Amino acid sequence: MQKELIGKPAANGRVKFFIGGLLIVAAIVYLIATSLASPGGAQYFLTVDELEQKSAEMSGQKVRISGAVIGDTITYNPDGLTLSFEIAHVPADNEIIEQEGGLAAVLHQAVENPDANRLKVVYTGVKPDLLQHEAQAIATGELGEDGVFYADELLLKCPTKYEEAAPNQVGSSAENS
Repeated sequence: MQKELIGKPAANGRVKFFIGGLLIVAAIVYLIATSLASPGGAQYFLTVDELEQKSAEMSGQKVRISGAVIGDTITYNPDGLTLSFEIAHVPADNEIIEQEGGLAAVLHQAVENPDANRLKVVYTGVKPDLLQHEAQAIATGELGEDGVFYADELLLKCPTKYEEAAPNQVGSSAENS
């Protein structure tokens, strides 16, 4: 009789372990299936030109865009934390960017080109320090029916800042050798 009592707790532990494992696997499968099946989870990465071409189908969808900041269009209201500016089209293909002299040159050309497509971006939040003329803006948000891009997230890159520093570093290390 003692052998039966000793064997049952071990069997109960194995059953609980097996059921717990099944629940974890089922939860993982459910999360993967819902994230892949949900069209709301998809996020498109587009240039300003591509967004303009697909504006009807992209309206109201989560989109990530990239462009060159046009400095004289930057306005910021610190009371309402509302930031607005325009971005100009920048190609997404790295080969094209390299052929045209690098990212800094492409950003400069985009801002200076009066024929480049432009898009107004509105962002609510603290004004980023790197927001300046010819910076690369990467914004995530939605295109409104009014043609304005309402950003939830804003990332900025300023390649000219880093490119100016690089030659000085190279030159100073070469002089020290």
